[in-house]
Amino acid sequence: MLRELHIQNFAIITDLTLHFDNGLVIFTGETGAGKSIILDALSAVLGQRVDSTVVRQGSRHAYVEAHFDLDERMLEILKPMLEGENLFEEGFQLVLSREIRAEGRTIARVNGRSVNLGIQADIGAVLVDVHGQSEHLSLLKVKSHRELLDRFAQNNLILEDYQADYRQWMNLQGELKKLNDLQAHADERADILRYQIGQIEAAKLAEGEEEALRQESTRLANAEVLSLHAQAALQALDESDPESRSVTDLLGSAANDLIALSRIDQKLQPLSEQVEAALSNLTDIAYELRRYNDQIEYNPARLDQIEVRIDLINSLKRKHGGSVTKVLEFYSSAQNELEQIEGVESEIKQTKAKIDQLKTSLAKKALRIRETRKHAAQELTRQMQEQLSELEMRKARLRVNVSDKHDPEGLDIDGTLAFDAYGIDQVEFLIETNPGEGFKPLAKIASGGETSRLMLALKNVLAEADQIPTLVFDEIDSGIGGRVGMTVGELLWKLARHHQVMCVTHLPQLAAFGDQHIRVNKQVSDTRTITQVQELTGQARVAELAEMLGSTSPKGIQTAQEILTSVAEITGTI
Repeated sequence: MLRELHIQNFAIITDLTLHFDNGLVIFTGETGAGKSIILDALSAVLGQRVDSTVVRQGSRHAYVEAHFDLDERMLEILKPMLEGENLFEEGFQLVLSREIRAEGRTIARVNGRSVNLGIQADIGAVLVDVHGQSEHLSLLKVKSHRELLDRFAQNNLILEDYQADYRQWMNLQGELKKLNDLQAHADERADILRYQIGQIEAAKLAEGEEEALRQESTRLANAEVLSLHAQAALQALDESDPESRSVTDLLGSAANDLIALSRIDQKLQPLSEQVEAALSNLTDIAYELRRYNDQIEYNPARLDQIEVRIDLINSLKRKHGGSVTKVLEFYSSAQNELEQIEGVESEIKQTKAKIDQLKTSLAKKALRIRETRKHAAQELTRQMQEQLSELEMRKARLRVNVSDKHDPEGLDIDGTLAFDAYGIDQVEFLIETNPGEGFKPLAKIASGGETSRLMLALKNVLAEADQIPTLVFDEIDSGIGGRVGMTVGELLWKLARHHQVMCVTHLPQLAAFGDQHIRVNKQVSDTRTITQVQELTGQARVAELAEMLGSTSPKGIQTAQEILTSVAEITGTI
């Protein structure tokens, strides 16, 4: 519910704060006082388009802020919208604000955070439905008619069952599209995959092979240098000649001398053992070096083989990811894709069979939904006829048009019918205001008192179906008299038992039904016109009704009091 509306520098309003109760809120006051301006400001904060001309003359910007109390049902509806834009705050309050600057820029905010105006409008449409002399109610939007009829029909369980099948059908349609796309290029793609898989299989790649090949290539390319140094080291270590003795020969002589010394002086025994160990190590080194030297080979053919192998590995790496690991990963995925392609025809047949089964189920459930809608349409039409008669529109007739469209890919019902997440039905409310004129869409009915009464009748019948908490009617009494005004007032009061209803009116008979009565007037201060408001109760309210009747004489006061008494009797029996 709308709890508070704060307006600054908007048209002739300088600074105004309004607090609203539940039920029926009535605005009265002379023409031009600012009643409709208040509703224009409310529309602005709900995200509707306004231009900079609404900024009060001499001000830099206009500002409107609206505070809403949310019940659990409304919080459940709004939470996904708010969370999707990172606007959700814990609690049952919501604040919308709008700043309109004189140079034309506008800033919309939700819970203090700047948002796109479209987002604010989407949120506002859930909270308040404004029907002014130029605005359209949600009922004028054809796309909402089917949802409203479903709520009136209370067929949500059947609809949810249908929609579960529909979601499965959508998923299978997505899978079938992928399979068909795959099959369209299956032969060409399979040939490519087989060739790529064959290349990798023939290469017989292994992790670490590339590094080992590069090391072997380095050794083969430097075989002469390696052999030269190995032989020189062997000669120095273990190969004596007449001109020079090897290191092992010299160390062996030193070891013999130390053994002889240690026999005489036991202190030298550790040194003797160290020299013997060093001699043993050098002998092992010489042995390994000799083995290494014997294995060195100059093999240009093997070197060529290694270079060819490295080139092959590099070629595969360039094609499939830049590393042997990536090549092997591609090999695995290519095998999986090839298996899928080779089985795609079978998968397509299985998927189509599942789709056909689901369409059969959808057709049965869509027919059940249609039955509930047609029954609800009849009942809705009957109730609307009663409402229109009460509103002095006895010649007007409403028709709920439930239709369908042919689609060769649709559900097998009387041929093939188009379907969506809500079934096979297209729903539209049509109206004939006078006999012989023919039924026309609601959106094409001229605005004014007739349209307002039609909207009121629909709102009243659909009160429980319509979830929008706050409904606003600007001058719904246009073109109607006092007697009908009492009927309109009674209907608005009934509607206000399910919603918060705000109404601008010039009829005292209608105003008397208000749970909250706000008078709007204008005053001139320092050559500037400003709007002021006053909540009326008790005798002040009686006086306002008498003034609306055209006389504040005792007779007028008495008539006003009689109207309030009659309203109390009516509302007390409802």
